[in-house]
Amino acid sequence: MNNNVPQSNRLHVGIFGETNAGKSSLFNALTGTDISIVSDLSGTTTDSVQKAMELNPFGPIVLIDTAGMGDDSPLGRQRMEKTQKILNRVDFALYVMDAAKIAGAQRCYKEFKAAAKNIPHLVVVTKSENQDSLYAMAKTFSLTEGRCVPAVCISIHQQDTIDALKKIMVQKLSEIKNDSEKSLLGDLLSSCATVLMVVPIDSGAPKGRLILPQAQLIRDCLDNGFMAHVVTEKEIGAALQNLKHVDLIVTDSQIFGKVVQEVPPDILLTSFSILMARQKGDIKILISGIKALAGLKKHGGKVLISEVCTHNRSHEDIGHVKIPAALRKIAGDGLSFDFTTGRDFPESPEDLRQYSLIIHCGACMITPKEMQNRIASAQEAGVPITNYGLFLAYINGILDRSIEILNR
Repeated sequence: MNNNVPQSNRLHVGIFGETNAGKSSLFNALTGTDISIVSDLSGTTTDSVQKAMELNPFGPIVLIDTAGMGDDSPLGRQRMEKTQKILNRVDFALYVMDAAKIAGAQRCYKEFKAAAKNIPHLVVVTKSENQDSLYAMAKTFSLTEGRCVPAVCISIHQQDTIDALKKIMVQKLSEIKNDSEKSLLGDLLSSCATVLMVVPIDSGAPKGRLILPQAQLIRDCLDNGFMAHVVTEKEIGAALQNLKHVDLIVTDSQIFGKVVQEVPPDILLTSFSILMARQKGDIKILISGIKALAGLKKHGGKVLISEVCTHNRSHEDIGHVKIPAALRKIAGDGLSFDFTTGRDFPESPEDLRQYSLIIHCGACMITPKEMQNRIASAQEAGVPITNYGLFLAYINGILDRSIEILNR
């Protein structure tokens, strides 16, 4: 199994369905583990359980087991809110139904369809002992709007049915375009291009290793035949003297101000955060979000700063310290701030409408699907959204220069 692939670069597959439909048993059967608790009692799974796994021959995925649907109790509604967040993350879904209860499955399946929007999915009928007759019933049974929904029947006690389901999953997942495989630079530079990366070593830098965007960009350069050189901001001048030609400089966004002073204007310059934003989200929408800063200067407001990483904060923290300080210089002390970390982003448009602007990190730790859903929620709420790197380029007066590479 390839454990080196980051979870943010794996397709996410969620298992959904009514309580006690056999979701956890299916999760365990697909992963070959007993991670999810299995019980005859309804509502055993309260929080999602996930595991990175290898689905051969497709490749690495993340499989997620979710709490059951159809529970109208207060606790059940809270579980459904968490399940909705999982739906916003997954690229593909397995909707599970108990073979003995298939006749009453219409309501929950309709709720799932409405919540899932356009997520591709597969209906799986569990606890199937007579596979042929159940498959015929499932295939002809009208689950929604008078249309027949094909289903795959499985039994966790029959390994051949699990293997058959895996083959279908491989086929379905292969049809899904995985935006996380989109190159960071491959379509922007020519073969044998020289890329100089500027990596600051400050209190926020992890000891003995690179952070994910830096490591991924080095690998991306190797994959595309680019020559990658890595320095700190102190060695930029020496690097430019030693290298005959540099096609692009990629820096950490928070040292844009230092780097731009040492880089000649004829050398393209951008940041890790901007490249990640292009890979994970809609870069045009994030660029347009910068326009909201003019409104903050006039009217103030509340700004949401959202970061996926949950690292320890320091006096140099970009999200909690540097960006708020820069915003106050622009718009004064009338601004207020909310901060989210991890997956606490308020995805409901109703919750987002209180904000005048959202500034999001580079999203290196979440999937393209999740980032794109966050952008879509902001747009539905009518709230401009931008990115750490774009904001820091703007306040350093180099926004146009930092996105010039994206327009090639």
